Amino acid sequence: MGFTMRKYLGRAASCALAALIGGAAFALPAQAQTPIKNPVAVFKGLDKITGRITTFDVYIDETVQFGALQVTPRVCHSRPRTEASQTTAFIEVDELTLDSKVRRIFSGWMFASNPGVHAVEHSVYDIWLINCKKTTSVPPPEGYAGPAVDIVSEEDDLAGKDFVSSGEIPVPRPKVVATLR
Repeated sequence: MGFTMRKYLGRAASCALAALIGGAAFALPAQAQTPIKNPVAVFKGLDKITGRITTFDVYIDETVQFGALQVTPRVCHSRPRTEASQTTAFIEVDELTLDSKVRRIFSGWMFASNPGVHAVEHSVYDIWLINCKKTTSVPPPEGYAGPAVDIVSEEDDLAGKDFVSSGEIPVPRPKVVATLR
């Protein structure tokens, strides 16, 4: 019996040592684990009545209304381009009811990589996170005191007069008009 227990403890110690060494080998540097904080969250919203999908930018801590829903992102993180893509945001969504009351229907994390699981599903509207970014063509809300944002022009000479940023088609990066600090 003593021999079996010694053998068992030896295996357990070996496994613990292997896990310790393996964990150290695969640990990422602290800098690589630091997410990038972005000032703008990008959402898509579906109006189930009309079938129209709308893409909209929202500044952090700004509330934007989409139909009867009010969307407020609190944080929006992404990873550096050198790492696997993972965009996350903490979102609060409120519904304006017919009797003019506000009711919280969602408060939690959304992951852009899996919108089917991490989306707000409402009887009339669906909302999901697409991206987090540092540039936008949307002017900041009054009194904005967040991180620097590059305001870009909707028209870009390189893209032509009929510049349309719909769908997932890559287009040339718009020129920077101003940087808010």
